[in-house]
Amino acid sequence: MTDQTAPGALTDGFHLVIEALKLNGITTMFGVVGIPITDLARLSQAEGMRFISFRHEQPSGYAAAIAGYLTKQPGVCLTTSAPGFLNGLAALANANTNGFPMILISGSSNRAIVDLQQGDYEELDQMNAAKPFAKAAYRVDRPEDIGTGVARAIRTALSGRPGGVYLDLPAAVLSSTVDAQVGSASLVKVVHAAAPQRPTIEAVERAATLLAQAKRPLILLGKGAAYAQADTPIRDLVEKTGIPFLPMSMAKGLLPDGHHSSAASARSLALSQADVVLLIGARLNWMLAHGKPPQWSPTVQFIQIEANPSEFDSNRPIAAPLPGDIGEAVIALNAALAEKGVKADPAWLAVLDAKRQQNVAKMASRLSKVTDPMNFFTALNAIKGVLEGRDYYLVNEGANTLDVTRNVIDMHLPRRRLDPGSWGTMGVGLGYAIGAAVTTGKPIVAIEGDSAFGFSGMEVETICRYKLPVVVIIFNNGGIYRGDDVNRGVGTDPGVTRLDPSAHYEMIIEAFGGTGYNAKNPDELKQVLEAALTAGTPAIINCVIDPHAGTESGHLSKLNPQSAVTTGNVSPNVITK
Repeated sequence: MTDQTAPGALTDGFHLVIEALKLNGITTMFGVVGIPITDLARLSQAEGMRFISFRHEQPSGYAAAIAGYLTKQPGVCLTTSAPGFLNGLAALANANTNGFPMILISGSSNRAIVDLQQGDYEELDQMNAAKPFAKAAYRVDRPEDIGTGVARAIRTALSGRPGGVYLDLPAAVLSSTVDAQVGSASLVKVVHAAAPQRPTIEAVERAATLLAQAKRPLILLGKGAAYAQADTPIRDLVEKTGIPFLPMSMAKGLLPDGHHSSAASARSLALSQADVVLLIGARLNWMLAHGKPPQWSPTVQFIQIEANPSEFDSNRPIAAPLPGDIGEAVIALNAALAEKGVKADPAWLAVLDAKRQQNVAKMASRLSKVTDPMNFFTALNAIKGVLEGRDYYLVNEGANTLDVTRNVIDMHLPRRRLDPGSWGTMGVGLGYAIGAAVTTGKPIVAIEGDSAFGFSGMEVETICRYKLPVVVIIFNNGGIYRGDDVNRGVGTDPGVTRLDPSAHYEMIIEAFGGTGYNAKNPDELKQVLEAALTAGTPAIINCVIDPHAGTESGHLSKLNPQSAVTTGNVSPNVITK
């Protein structure tokens, strides 16, 4: 570190970036090194920061994003210029869509040459390329502005609805020198970047009155509710009113999945019959059928707690908008509902409970059937028994693997389930697993479809290099969706959704010093998962699944207009509409 007290001492852009990040409590970066940021990574490590070096920028960005989600501090991803930046940009866009605070920092080429398009090394106008996909994009053109640039990126990533921010650092700025005292004075410590905004008394009263009048109320929890870490007020809201709640995927565990007020096992009935719905950290997007019939009642009224007021009325009118911080809004709403003595109608609860018991019995029947070879339910029932009662984080992606795991593996603690989120982004798995392991230090279980694993499979080496407690379970049915697709044309090429049916994914990790297991039946799966978790070291379990198990596009077959064609149900020359 530069001795800033020495007369005439100089510092440079590299050191100012590190000092600005550390000043604001950021002590870890994820990324891939190369021109012009290799020395920035080296120096960050020398200055006491942790740099997690990946094999590809995209999963390193996913790691930064999930770190931001778990900590409520921006996760930072560092990449090289142009192609490295573009790889990281996909992760930044995903973070922004999901409301995860993340900063993508990329080195860039000479501005004078880039702006005249004279053909510099990895020439690209990165800041303007990032703008459509980020919450904001900034460029630092002088070393004395680095402190301001980092501060702006942090505050933007955290304030209001969190999101992804791009910070462009040209190579010339990183290597430029400046007087050390001038540089130190230019650094900015961000004060209360995400100050909670309280909803107005009128907005709270409007929402409380609407809930008090409801006959069939429902609370819908989104991942924004999990991010807010307002766990106690949300639990109080549910338990003091008795209003049933429905958690979206990453909100599972805010209250235990087995909670008596959970309507998760009666989801369709709850959505179709609710007359007033309180949305907490959830948007009426495609995952909720945009709030429209037939999935929803045409007369349902919505209350929405949302940090971004422009989100209100995006698909259905919001009868009682509650702009502001989720924690503050729920605390105020709890007080107003207590004054009104709001309690859920026992008749409504009985309707939901009857449906829930019916569906729970159906699921229990499916899980109890042992198939040979295993299907998704057979394998997950074995996994469920081993995981029950353990303290771990679950990462989950794939099509059928995602859908069935979400319904089978119960979550009991908040922010423990990490999955593709609003974009349904496949390939987040190993990045999320690494980010969660580095951030929390807890064991990570990543349940992956074989196709989803392939997006970032080389990061197995990263897991081994950093000796992270990650167990990857790959549901191997030999294909995308399923492994029995056929070639509908000529030649010997496999069907387009086929993968290698004889793949032994467990052998990949053995090349890097981890432990590989192969499991073909429930007993083997239980045994090897128990062994892997007990060891607490990197492991892959190749979980062999029936190649005929699975459905086209999983639960999203209605979004795939060609699903009937690709599953061989109609002639490939017929266009289905």
